[in-house]
Amino acid sequence: MDKKNLMDKGTSLFNDEPMSFTAIEADAGERLDKFVTESIEEGSVSRTMVQDWIKLGAVLVNERQVKANYKLAVADVVTVIIPEPEEAVIEPQNIPLDVVYEDSDVIVINKPRGMVVHPAPGHYSGTVVNALMYHCKDLSGINGVLRPGIVHRIDKDTSGLIMAAKNDLAHASLAAQLKAHTVTRKYLALVHGTMPHEHGTVDAPIGRDPQDRKVFIVTQRGSKEAVTHFQVAERLGDFTLLELKLETGRTHQIRVHMKYIGHPLAGDPIYGRNKTIGLKGQALHAAVLGFDHPRTGEYLEFSAPIPPDMEHELMILRQR
Repeated sequence: MDKKNLMDKGTSLFNDEPMSFTAIEADAGERLDKFVTESIEEGSVSRTMVQDWIKLGAVLVNERQVKANYKLAVADVVTVIIPEPEEAVIEPQNIPLDVVYEDSDVIVINKPRGMVVHPAPGHYSGTVVNALMYHCKDLSGINGVLRPGIVHRIDKDTSGLIMAAKNDLAHASLAAQLKAHTVTRKYLALVHGTMPHEHGTVDAPIGRDPQDRKVFIVTQRGSKEAVTHFQVAERLGDFTLLELKLETGRTHQIRVHMKYIGHPLAGDPIYGRNKTIGLKGQALHAAVLGFDHPRTGEYLEFSAPIPPDMEHELMILRQR
């Protein structure tokens, strides 16, 4: 079955358009199903699901259908057309939530490290959305069945504050504030090296790496504006604890910008250096979140303390 046939069947597409990946030297000899599973952001699909797509003809190599065990060659172009289930079933789950604020319009939670924000094809449980569906009677429907209530997100291994909307009025207001860059978002990040400046701004556009769709880079091609402000909070030998304020909110923005200026996040498995701390994932915490209440207009601001695992790493560095 080719791309046209899939489209003609009226199948909706995850991410709205086909995805394309080009195999590089490091990918040579890797199985197609493994390559695709690892190429899709956030590990959001299972290998079994990718194998099903391959059987359907939803995964093509150089515009032709091959088997799941096909071994990639350098410069192979892999096209993925992801069918979104017509009736995805997302079940409420009794997962504890650290609720920082809640009313009839908005809920703010402190997300733990390791928890995915919303379901995706092949990964429908254990997310913030599953927990919110159990905790809240209503959630906005603007983002569809997979992302009810979700206005913004943070990475799986980033801890900290996120807000969700309980109705469409609240969702529209919060989304507009994000678009206008009026939402306050401050992060704490432990980065490699001694930051030479007390404060500064990284203004550098971000786009996908053409060689690896999972990775974002500073680039002028196919990019979006990205601005991050930073302030030194504490100097810890070969590391620096930074307070960062987002002006824009691009995927992996802080992680990409810190790597770009030569101070990658400690523990970052994608943009960082060899493992040097005990955290599973990047040392990044969404510490402050502020916005205008969608119904009253009152400015609300919340904070969440550094999680124990990250605080433990900071204590070790202080003792050195």
